[in-house]
Amino acid sequence: MTPPPDDADDASRDSVESDGSTADGHRDVVVPMRLYKTITVFSTLIAVVGVVVGFVLLDAATIRLSLLRRLVVGLFRAVGVVPPSTLLSGALAVAGLASIAFGAGVYVLGTRFRARGMGNPQEDADESSNDG
Repeated sequence: MTPPPDDADDASRDSVESDGSTADGHRDVVVPMRLYKTITVFSTLIAVVGVVVGFVLLDAATIRLSLLRRLVVGLFRAVGVVPPSTLLSGALAVAGLASIAFGAGVYVLGTRFRARGMGNPQEDADESSNDG
């Protein structure tokens, strides 16, 4: 005997552990709708800026005539330091990859939040398979 759909929803809510994870291992944080919107907007914005800055830094690391590279070299020359070209390329590449990783991390953390009443897409997929 299968429980009615309302009982199934209650059972899935009851399966949430005290640390916020479900029996399936999903960790979602339920927040009010206003906070969810704020988190979604700013995490997406920070992620996009992080990825774009990362690619600009990678571009500066690989192209010797890029505007950013010229600016960095000019700043170093202004303080009297002339870094080797390979060292500057390596530093810019590492900074670019770190910026991309930071943006991806912020995006992943931002997707952990959901508002009350929002279903998990995987749970919705499970529900639709039971209907047919």
